[in-house]
Amino acid sequence: MRRWRLPILVAVAGGLALAALFIYNYVSQRQIESQTYVPRPVTITPEVTLLQQYVRIDTSNPPGNETAGARFLAARIERAGVHAEVIESAPGRGNVYARIRGKRRGEALLLLNHIDVVPAGNEGWTRPPFAAQQLLNAIYGRGTLDMKGIAICQLEAFLALARRTSMPERDVVFLGTADEEHGGTMGIVWLLAHRPDIFEGVRYVLNEGGINESFAERLTYVGVEIGSKMVVRAELRAPSRAAMQQARIALEPYFTPREPERILPEVRVFLHDLAPLRLGQGRWLTDIDRTIAEGKFWLLEQAYKEVTQNIVWARQISSDARGATMQVTLFNLPDEDPDKRLAWLAETVRPYGVTIETVTEKTGPATLSPRNTPLFTLIASEAHRQWGNVPVGTEVLITSYNDSRYLRPRGIVCYGLWPFQVDFYQTQTIHLNDERLRIDWFQKGVEFMTHLVVRYATER
Repeated sequence: MRRWRLPILVAVAGGLALAALFIYNYVSQRQIESQTYVPRPVTITPEVTLLQQYVRIDTSNPPGNETAGARFLAARIERAGVHAEVIESAPGRGNVYARIRGKRRGEALLLLNHIDVVPAGNEGWTRPPFAAQQLLNAIYGRGTLDMKGIAICQLEAFLALARRTSMPERDVVFLGTADEEHGGTMGIVWLLAHRPDIFEGVRYVLNEGGINESFAERLTYVGVEIGSKMVVRAELRAPSRAAMQQARIALEPYFTPREPERILPEVRVFLHDLAPLRLGQGRWLTDIDRTIAEGKFWLLEQAYKEVTQNIVWARQISSDARGATMQVTLFNLPDEDPDKRLAWLAETVRPYGVTIETVTEKTGPATLSPRNTPLFTLIASEAHRQWGNVPVGTEVLITSYNDSRYLRPRGIVCYGLWPFQVDFYQTQTIHLNDERLRIDWFQKGVEFMTHLVVRYATER
């Protein structure tokens, strides 16, 4: 009997280990699948229908055709008794503006959204991109996440305030813009130049750019965007392809720099906010200064490194009769002087006979928005009311950006905020096939945004 004891114990232990592994894999798979879809029954409410109608208006940019979307939004605002103005920067390139006046001046809240969406072909979509059809508990369609879903949340909040009989304490402005997906030239940039009255008295902006994190149906982090890298785009000219290749090699060390440029105070807070949620990286993010001092910066994931660095992107070299060209994009730290960065670029490529031929885009400097404001406190309060004791922190965008980059240099505090829960798999559809929005989460987003805007506008 004794001789069988050890094999029996080994077999039992092995069986328990296999059972534990099976249970672990089963639970893990269930958690992963729960991120993709939980097809719970949903009710199609008026705001869902409104979103479907808006998504069905094809405002792909190019060519834009935002005027149709602007008129759609304006009509809903007019029905609530508020004047809405459709402003065209060019034929078909419409923006929509409306303002509810409050008692105070200089404390206006701007609800900013863009009407245009990136183009979408039918190939690869589970449902047509501009049909806004329901599949299980989601609405499929281009713009549901970027950013017509957010726009409808803002619109519903604006209309809720309009329906109140008493005058609010503070102005609330609704602004839907053209051309965000192509730099904002026909939208926010044009409006700042030609209609500065729209931005009169604006203290705060709510825009896209926030990043929410979810796990197994539970919201785990509300990231409020406080800023992004500033972008400079230039086209380089070389006498030959070989010369341009040499210039590109000279720029390569700046594609993924090894050392940090500078740690902005807001970036330090951002990384600290994320630390508790990053099991592998948290110990390095908690105190970024100590991580650098200990020589462990190299242990950070690339995304966390880049938030402290000036980054260079270089596109494919093209040849023509005059030699060669190459598009270069500089993702600069928010407070960098773009002209000094261009001067650095020119000096770096000059030894190879390469020059900057044109500058197609230049933004910055722009300070990051502070988190110690009454509006940020209100956002956190409403997030806790809606989702419980969820962490609310900051977010700094690394290689993406939005129209807030044109407003922060004017001293306006801008926050990027996703008012509804979004999971990882949905975020991967932005600008790609099967962009979709969970109906139940969207409905909660309307509620969240309405509470937030009405409270800001009316509380003394």
